[in-house]
Amino acid sequence: MALCLRPVIHSVCRNACSISGHMGQPLNLSRSFYRACIASSTVTHPPLNMFSDEEQMMKDMVSKFAQDHIQPIAKEMDMKSEMPKSLINKLFENGMMCVDVEEEYGGAGGNFFQAVLMVEELAKVDMATTVMVDIQNTLINSLFRKLGTPEQKQTYLPRLCTDMVGSFCLSEASSGSDAFALKTLATKHEDHYILNGSKMWISNAEHAGVFLVMANANPSAGHRGITCFIVDADTPGLSLGTKEDKLGIRASSTCVVHLDNVKVPETNILGEFGKAYQYAIGMLNEGRIGIAAQLVGVAQGSLDYTVPYLMDRKQFGQPLYDFQGLQHQVAMAATQLEAARLLVYNAARLKEAGLPFVKEASMAKYTASELACSITSRCIDWLGGVGVTKDIPVERFYRDCKVGTIYEGTSNIQLNTIGKCIRDQYR
Repeated sequence: MALCLRPVIHSVCRNACSISGHMGQPLNLSRSFYRACIASSTVTHPPLNMFSDEEQMMKDMVSKFAQDHIQPIAKEMDMKSEMPKSLINKLFENGMMCVDVEEEYGGAGGNFFQAVLMVEELAKVDMATTVMVDIQNTLINSLFRKLGTPEQKQTYLPRLCTDMVGSFCLSEASSGSDAFALKTLATKHEDHYILNGSKMWISNAEHAGVFLVMANANPSAGHRGITCFIVDADTPGLSLGTKEDKLGIRASSTCVVHLDNVKVPETNILGEFGKAYQYAIGMLNEGRIGIAAQLVGVAQGSLDYTVPYLMDRKQFGQPLYDFQGLQHQVAMAATQLEAARLLVYNAARLKEAGLPFVKEASMAKYTASELACSITSRCIDWLGGVGVTKDIPVERFYRDCKVGTIYEGTSNIQLNTIGKCIRDQYR
């Protein structure tokens, strides 16, 4: 039986009550918890990790999906550097590619926080699969929902909810953290544009049916000429380069996208002319919360595998976990991970409430990415020789999480953002 998120999320929308949390942010909680809050004179703000019954049900369903459909093939996907079409179809069938898309377009009608919870659960089993789901929900769908014309939404959102993977094309060979430096050009010709250039490190490219391409349509205006174009995958002149052979998230396709005299109608501009850089920065700020959720998930997945092993494995007549020195290390890792998780949830709640979240998103992404690398490394140490073999998932988690300190802004970029926010706070 398919474990579809749509009925669960629809139930949240029907049955949840909204109460004020920290700084007046709305939190969707079940009626029973709402009544308990009213009856208690001591409860004023629910914990960040308090979920409604419906949200918990969703987490459980995603966890079961990951265990049943992803875990059995995750090792093979990594070795072959390939994600089977059958798995992608299951992601669509179970509503995981359209969590917060409105029901009128075939979406699940949920919200951003629910998408973050889903991303975390999937990452506990396989980060490559999570990358596809995260990009679809927090970048592609969000851009269409926020910027699309009624015609664009009607054309693309139903497909993005059912069978079309989307891909976000910003980075180039000379334009990574410095997005101002992108060189892909869009030249106006009557009622259409001609796109020329190449995009690097494009996730989901191998499976994408539509690309959101950032190109400069007015180079003399600098970054104010950068415009977002909707480009269908079958458009003449669009082609893919060789898939990158990566250290981690190997089942997630990463390709060069070539644009050679690609003709795009003027009606395929997404949003306003010249504002794509602004859109990209805004979406990457939101995307950092999803990336942080990925990394919290992969770190938790490593602990979930390692700690039971330490309890079962005996040396010198007792379980490894009973050695105090090791137990303290595990306790420290679990404490740090819980702190990272709460940073992620706080940033997601702030974003969902429409409150400023840029600093908090960068803090969550920086902390979670650095910590995931540390925890997966320590888990391999604790596992000993078996930890470096491909027979267990921790070795894969260790390789997968490294990209977290790089994509959607390196750790230094996050520190820059946090530092600027702190400077503005004290001015």
